[in-house]
Amino acid sequence: MDQATIKNDYKWMARAIQLAKKGWYTTSPNPRVGCVIVDENNECIGEGFHVQAGTPHAEVHALAQAKQARTQGAKGATAYVTLEPCSHYGRTPPCAEALVNAQVARVVVAMTDPNPNVSGNGIRKLQDAGIEVVSDVMAAEAATLNLGFIKRMLTGKPYVRAKLGISLDGKIALQNGVSQWITGPEARRDVQSYRAQSCVVLTGSGTVKADDPSLLVRGSEAQFKAYPLEVIRQPARVIIDSNDAIRGDYQILNDGHTTFIATPTAHPDTASQKYLQVAENAGKVNLESLMQAFGDKQFNEVWVEAGPGLVGALLEHQLVDELICYQAPKILGDKGQSMVTLPAFTSLDQSISLTLIENRQVGNDIKFIFRPDYRDMGR
Repeated sequence: MDQATIKNDYKWMARAIQLAKKGWYTTSPNPRVGCVIVDENNECIGEGFHVQAGTPHAEVHALAQAKQARTQGAKGATAYVTLEPCSHYGRTPPCAEALVNAQVARVVVAMTDPNPNVSGNGIRKLQDAGIEVVSDVMAAEAATLNLGFIKRMLTGKPYVRAKLGISLDGKIALQNGVSQWITGPEARRDVQSYRAQSCVVLTGSGTVKADDPSLLVRGSEAQFKAYPLEVIRQPARVIIDSNDAIRGDYQILNDGHTTFIATPTAHPDTASQKYLQVAENAGKVNLESLMQAFGDKQFNEVWVEAGPGLVGALLEHQLVDELICYQAPKILGDKGQSMVTLPAFTSLDQSISLTLIENRQVGNDIKFIFRPDYRDMGR
């Protein structure tokens, strides 16, 4: 392959990735996908992105534009797709078949479908039709679009991000429990974007009883620059309630949006409350089983807004993929509440090592994104 072709492949795939990001908040439980169609003169004749599950995929939008752009549509053109075109019938027809019918000459794919049951089938369908396929172009960049979808396809469990708002001395609240607001409005706005991209917001019964939060996406606070739907897609909320402490007088149970109560005890669903029964572990919800249940419900990304007990338990059970801390320039003192609750370690090699993958200033606070390195835990 000549250098000009390689250069163009990266150029147009970068554009396809940019398009995929337009569906960042809305495609759940489907992956975020972008597509660009380029003619023989290296001119874009069609582009699109997947907006919402049950609606046309990125390739279909791009092919429709190409059909409007010229009489022969995408015939003889090159299609750039951030994820291997699907090859099976779901709520929409397979995109690989649509590309074959459009008679494209070439398809460039960033990464193959992570679903082991279908991976490679779309590429084979294209190749069997005589279409040239180039794969693994900007694969790493494309993978970052769909960390949760990829993890669920490979492990059956979602990608978990846990959030903490902390002081400079690592406290999340005063001794009396007061915590609003440790961090500033810019950090809280950033949190809204994480809620919006997630399939579920997870919290504990203690947080619900103490704060009565809604955990909904507030569009006025999020200030989305370009949201592709008229109505904001709200994530499901899940409350871990091992001791049946939650009753129906909290706003999270009465706002008309989906909330599940996760419990080890069997409860029938009612008109106002939905239950998610999972296995028990020492009288509490088994967190590994909960994550498996999330995978079964096609939840790709979980956003945790909870107290130190639940966050600590998720870390202890090696279930957190990213720990996101917003650190405010405040000192709450040694009597304040610690950021996580963990067992009493007796040696440093039992501690949880973190790899810093991003840090930046958000308003007057500092945002840290850590990836736990569980291999370093001496257990």
